[in-house]
Amino acid sequence: MEGTKPHAALLASPGMGHLIPVLELGKRLITHHGFQVTVFVVATEVSPAQSLLLQQATTPHLPNLVSLPVVNDSILVDPEASVLEQLLSMVRGSLPRLRSAISAMKVPPTVLIVDMFGLEAFKIANEFEMLKYVYITSNAWFLAFTAYLPVLDKLVETKCSDLQEPTRIPGCKPLWVEHVFEPVLDIKNEMYHAYMRMAVEITMADGVLVNTWENLEHPTLAAMRDDKLLGQIVKAPVYPVGPLTRPIEPTDSENGVLDWLGMQPSESVIYVSFGSGGTLSAKQTTELAWGLELSRQNFVWVIRPPMDDDAAAALFTSADGRDGIAEYLPDGFLERTKKVGCVVPMWAPQAQILGHPSVGGFITHCGWNSTLESMVNGVPMIAWPLYAEQKMNAVMLTEELGVAIRPNVFPTKGVVGREEIATMVRRLMEDSEGNAIRAKVKELKYSAEKALSKGGSSYTSLSHVVMDCQMMSRSSQQPLDNRTSTNPPSPSLKGMHLTTVR
Repeated sequence: MEGTKPHAALLASPGMGHLIPVLELGKRLITHHGFQVTVFVVATEVSPAQSLLLQQATTPHLPNLVSLPVVNDSILVDPEASVLEQLLSMVRGSLPRLRSAISAMKVPPTVLIVDMFGLEAFKIANEFEMLKYVYITSNAWFLAFTAYLPVLDKLVETKCSDLQEPTRIPGCKPLWVEHVFEPVLDIKNEMYHAYMRMAVEITMADGVLVNTWENLEHPTLAAMRDDKLLGQIVKAPVYPVGPLTRPIEPTDSENGVLDWLGMQPSESVIYVSFGSGGTLSAKQTTELAWGLELSRQNFVWVIRPPMDDDAAAALFTSADGRDGIAEYLPDGFLERTKKVGCVVPMWAPQAQILGHPSVGGFITHCGWNSTLESMVNGVPMIAWPLYAEQKMNAVMLTEELGVAIRPNVFPTKGVVGREEIATMVRRLMEDSEGNAIRAKVKELKYSAEKALSKGGSSYTSLSHVVMDCQMMSRSSQQPLDNRTSTNPPSPSLKGMHLTTVR
């Protein structure tokens, strides 16, 4: 019945890595579970890739998108601040508009689902008597580590890097400090305390959704369900609902990179991309170019202008960067590799590329979206982590799942040389080692398909969330006029697709 149809409000923090899984969750709630969905997007400079993604999401039967401009963003966000500080500031600055938008609805949403950087919005959910869930757009290991931070905090005095032994989190592979993302290594760092606050706020949720699936991380998920292990820390029920990834959408028949791939042999191309925000130094860009050339393998390389001081420099920028590629590549590189390589500036249709039969490998920054997209397409990886939890992801891929190889030293610690790059590419694309890795990742592909199918573990897990929301929807369908909110109304959101709340 329409009157009891649950309405989910989803809040996506800035960045493609957060927006993609939030949109895919919204679409799944609509197409598989009959929800009404509104996705609130924190407005930032929109890159061409994000613009295309938002356009694709405004077709019929997909989520209603509402843009939330940041209040006084020039004051809230210090351009020199860390990525985490920028994220939290922008989300915080959008909350007044989120409150106004919800206040304008005749009947409030049944549930508010936020990603990890939107936890401060829980106070709005409480105000409007909504269920509140946090959606971890990474994996269960990252969730476990974050939740375990308050425990770890009691073991150190100044720096986590002082720990001589690996951290043993129940249900997880032992975690060495060199695999942890740097912001949480120093307890005097503001970002450390920000993650500590998030660890506490997660426990206040009615439930935690994770973009993973049962067979991929069963020991960790089982530990979270055990009240004597991680369950006593996380407290809220944990629901693995993934892998939620971008579908392979029809593209322009004149798309150059896909046309080029169509002329290559099966599984002969190595795809190189460092995500929506990743950048390499000038020296590393040069070494990567030489490594690809020396490998003598076909390649597609999505390239950005180098940046020496910030591996996440492209995360919040809409810069085009299409001009002057030859200026930061070795002399003659484009000419020498024109028969075996396709260099694409800034952005390429990644889901379509990874799903193309000619692609046989992926050099990836190990962002969780890219990692999942590679796994669901059965493509083995070379792990090249740059920032955030990507080193943890790389360790999972190489040491636990066996679906990737990586450099001897993490790229965050120094430049990976051309000879090592060429060797890794040949190992993945030509050697028996690469064939064994390819077989493992194809097993994960089938496991992921089974998890998402009706009756599968992730389908069933999300169904439990749906049942909670349906119960809430039936018991609390009353107009906001009867509630206590005193916020000024905004224009009605009904029937809107891509809307800006002012």
